[in-house]
Amino acid sequence: MQDTPSQDTNSKDTVLILHPHFTGRLAGDPSVAKSGAGRADKEQIEEIESLVLAIELEIVQTLSINISAIQPSHFIGSGKCEEIADLVEETKPDVVVFNYSLSPVQQRNLEKAFNCKVIDRTGLILEIFGARAQTKEGRLQVELAALSYQRSRLVRSWTHLERQRGGAGFMGGPGERQIEIDRRLIDQRMTKLKKQLETVQKTRDLGRKARARVPLPVVALVGYTNAGKSTLFNHITGSEVFAKDLLFATLDPTLRRVELPGNRLAILSDTVGFISDLPTDLIAAFRATLEETIYADIIIHVINMASDDVEAQRQDVIRILGDLNIEYEGNTNIIEAYNKFDLIADEDARNDWRRKEKFSDNTVLISAAKGEGIDALLKTISDKLAEHYHARTFALKPEDGEAIAWLYNHADVLEREDKEDQILISVQIDSANLSRFEKQYSKA
Repeated sequence: MQDTPSQDTNSKDTVLILHPHFTGRLAGDPSVAKSGAGRADKEQIEEIESLVLAIELEIVQTLSINISAIQPSHFIGSGKCEEIADLVEETKPDVVVFNYSLSPVQQRNLEKAFNCKVIDRTGLILEIFGARAQTKEGRLQVELAALSYQRSRLVRSWTHLERQRGGAGFMGGPGERQIEIDRRLIDQRMTKLKKQLETVQKTRDLGRKARARVPLPVVALVGYTNAGKSTLFNHITGSEVFAKDLLFATLDPTLRRVELPGNRLAILSDTVGFISDLPTDLIAAFRATLEETIYADIIIHVINMASDDVEAQRQDVIRILGDLNIEYEGNTNIIEAYNKFDLIADEDARNDWRRKEKFSDNTVLISAAKGEGIDALLKTISDKLAEHYHARTFALKPEDGEAIAWLYNHADVLEREDKEDQILISVQIDSANLSRFEKQYSKA
């Protein structure tokens, strides 16, 4: 059991956190303990507490519960349920957060037993996303995910489910149950949201096609939440994207044009952070947000190397990228940027990391906060893009208007110098378009 110091109770709702510690056969069952696979309880508890603090709630207490068998009705056994009910009565939290996914029946029964609002890990993450989304697309995606989550929990939300409304028209009959009406209203709203998201999707596709006509390579930042992606993004681009030591500080995708070593240009994309056991509804709803990752030329996997959970977090990101059909192992277009190197105090550990960086073409050690290793990272990105994109200068005649227009439409024009008898155009162009240009305009 862990106690957290009290904060300003006048302005913040209070939370009691329940963390299931699986024992016996459950401890080794990955299908049951998937959210904690490869993690110590300490790291799991710190993460759920960080999630709670991310929406400025006050933690009154965190309780770890031994679970040897999951009960269909309450998840936990009756004796433990009574013990926690007494604790709820004593501490009087506004909400109980359960660090696992509960079924609608389990959630409803726990609320009855505790006489207190109960939300599970999925519900908490949805609350955070709802509070943080800023763009229209982000808000639509959050609402869609939340409605999908609520739809399965109508059994919990109503105490009058057996009440029936009168039949419509001349048919009469038993009428429509309240839960059926609620479900139908949610379905209608979800259909409307999906249509709105399709419109947003078309706009995003148009933007991507416009960039394809003037092809700048896309470099996407991905990583576990709070790994330091936005801090790195701000350092590279000179932007002021919200970056704070909070889980899910960034929800909406941000794109900026950046200049890399070798006079090479690219678009840098900051994305939402990943997390273990990310709700399925959110993966689906935020697929559009993550499309910049799907179509990226280079992926920078930002890893918090100062975390005790570093490898488990790395594997979580790899799994989610796999859900997006992005192959990870052996993918030379993925760079692992191990961030917060400055927080590694042990010199032996620092030397071990340096050796790993030295013998890998895809590993860079950085401190986004202090700017250490950023130049090496940018050079690595530029070197990888050089394999696909080329800097060329063409000397064309003034009458070669068609060839000049083609370059403006299919390459990124870096510089143009008009002389009396020729036009010098410096461009950044990918391999396919370079070959196409040289064949189509060989005489020019």
